[in-house]
Amino acid sequence: MRSASGNGFDSSDSFAVSGAAERTARLHDIPPSITPSHGDDSHLLSRIASPADVKALAPNELAELCREIRTTLLAYGHQHGGHIGSNLGMVEATVALHRVFDSPRDRIVFDVSHQSYVHKMLTGRAAAYLDPDRFSEVTGFTNPDESKHDQFVLGHTGTSISLACGLAKTRDMEGPNSGIGNVIAVIGDGSLSSGVAFEGLNNAAEQGGNLIIVFNDNEMSIAGDFGGMYGPLARLRASGGTAQPNLFNAFGLDYRYVEAGNDVSALVAAFEEVRDIDHPVVVHIHTLKGAGYDGEETHADRQTASASPVSFDSPTGVHPTDNVNHSEPWHSDHCNLSDHEPHEGQCEASHWQNPDAAIGKPDDPRKHYGKMAMAALEPRFAAEPGLVVISPATPGSNGITHEFRERAGAHYVDTGITESHAVAYAAGIARAGGTPVVATTASFFQRAYDQFFQEISLNRSRVTVLDFLGGLSGSDNTHSGAYDVTMFSNIPRATMLVPTSARDYLADLAWATAPAGSADAPAGPVVIRVPGEAILTAERDATLLPVTGGQIADRPQSTSLPVSVSSASGGISAATVRGTVSVTAQRAGVRHMLDWRVNQTGSHVAIIGLGNAYPLAEQTAAALSADYGITATVIDPRQCTSLDSDVLESLRDGHQQVITLEDGQLEGGWGEKVTAYYANHHVSDGSRNPHVLNFGAAKEFTDRVPLGELNERYGLTVEQVTEAITRCF
Repeated sequence: MRSASGNGFDSSDSFAVSGAAERTARLHDIPPSITPSHGDDSHLLSRIASPADVKALAPNELAELCREIRTTLLAYGHQHGGHIGSNLGMVEATVALHRVFDSPRDRIVFDVSHQSYVHKMLTGRAAAYLDPDRFSEVTGFTNPDESKHDQFVLGHTGTSISLACGLAKTRDMEGPNSGIGNVIAVIGDGSLSSGVAFEGLNNAAEQGGNLIIVFNDNEMSIAGDFGGMYGPLARLRASGGTAQPNLFNAFGLDYRYVEAGNDVSALVAAFEEVRDIDHPVVVHIHTLKGAGYDGEETHADRQTASASPVSFDSPTGVHPTDNVNHSEPWHSDHCNLSDHEPHEGQCEASHWQNPDAAIGKPDDPRKHYGKMAMAALEPRFAAEPGLVVISPATPGSNGITHEFRERAGAHYVDTGITESHAVAYAAGIARAGGTPVVATTASFFQRAYDQFFQEISLNRSRVTVLDFLGGLSGSDNTHSGAYDVTMFSNIPRATMLVPTSARDYLADLAWATAPAGSADAPAGPVVIRVPGEAILTAERDATLLPVTGGQIADRPQSTSLPVSVSSASGGISAATVRGTVSVTAQRAGVRHMLDWRVNQTGSHVAIIGLGNAYPLAEQTAAALSADYGITATVIDPRQCTSLDSDVLESLRDGHQQVITLEDGQLEGGWGEKVTAYYANHHVSDGSRNPHVLNFGAAKEFTDRVPLGELNERYGLTVEQVTEAITRCF
């Protein structure tokens, strides 16, 4: 059992709360005594406007500040949610950093910067965590637009050491006039496993000069920690930093170890020792992830009227825990990924905490469709030894549950925060005849762009990619999936499928993972864009699909009928339009997974809705019928790799307009390819060249803009699309 040392909130302390705050606390069973006031100057945190205020505190006030910060984080997690666990573990370290160093002259780079909540509180942004009315004022990551104390926008991971090397290089080249003092990279919570972190370590040792690398070792990643580096790190912890091999020494770096990573006094002393150092040094601090969570409190407890208040019966607020060093395979406890039951130590649920308001709500699309995919793959494990699911560190958020991982055994691999490695690793499995499935978030796959080109596509590797959170969403600017189609659909030899129902999604998965050598197997990599919010909502409410009611025809099989235009209707016949998209695919006997599906035949207007935008296509068609008597052709393209030229040619007769809808970046995206097709295949009869209107997202970064607001901004609403269509007639 590890005895945690630190500074937290004592039960004898209390915050004054307003009546509204007290009602909110009672609503979610948050004891009023730990609900922070945002207007009471008697408490330290409300008086911290900058790091200078931290420096001005008496030494014996630092522990009190840590207790107040920890209390604020706990209440914030219940009301707003967020990366609470990693920040609870970093309370003392962050206070010590700002006590010792002089930000922003001393440059502090946080990585993963979801560990920066405490840093934000100490740099003038405490109100965004204390006042519920201001919760939305800050993002969950560092951002220079918010504060001069934030060096970079960092929502991904592993780059802090490289960035710090660059800052230090300029300082050393420019000398005293650079305006830069100490350079500190704060890395941890799994980010050290990222390959670029090791590239940074390698460069730091060679470059020399002042560079302080604070390694937050909380014995966790997002899920468990995986890889050969973690054994030596455990031995370093057990030996008080003296064991060999020491991977930091192996790079030629100086090294210091601080066992009491949740003791603010010990950390202040350690940082004072390395301040203004003239060479690179690693300060390895051992912290407790989720320090301050009550391990005995459960979801069920909070839902009962007799729930006990969160107890801070330890003098520090950091509870001793034996929730570390489990021997079971996933290096984490058996909390089963609940976002409402976080606790101290090796608890995967403490990575991301949903607010109490989300308790009882159905799964979001990532978890819903992720669980569905795993349920489809699991029965195949016994007969297919080469079938392997690979998750670069984010299994729980994508529905790869703890129980699934336990049952899957060697059929599941967590590579840590290593997307480049995960994709290359999958290519190796495929080359050996295995069937790899790589699953993670769309924006994370950006880190593996080179591997998608070289190891995957150039080598025709049979790799299946599950692309989660693709398309528009209300996410922050570092996690937007609006760019996935422009990336994946333009990689040679890669196929990107965009299913619009659970049935198509599972059919796509079955096709992409068909055993090597089977007649239906694709010839190379397949990316499946996991359906998003619009699709799942429509599947739960069929009235949102007014044309089909969610009842769609079966996929066309291997025989393709010729295109036929119905002169009676002035449109096309769904029974005859099958669209032969690829002669090569036909010759290979591949099922027509790339053929577009015509779900309603009509005239005058054809609406093609890609993926998450498909429900909008049906809703717009219904509005045109009801308000203008126009029966539009409605098409689900099902993929964005290539165009179904047979369908596009068929639309020349009887259709004056072709509308494309996509919930991703318009410029360089999919819809413009349809426009380009008609422009490049212009026919002499002007009446047979339909006018094309493209609807999609602007080429921009958006930060926590609600999805409905984004759809309004980009014209992706029934009213806006309908108005644009009718304006052209």
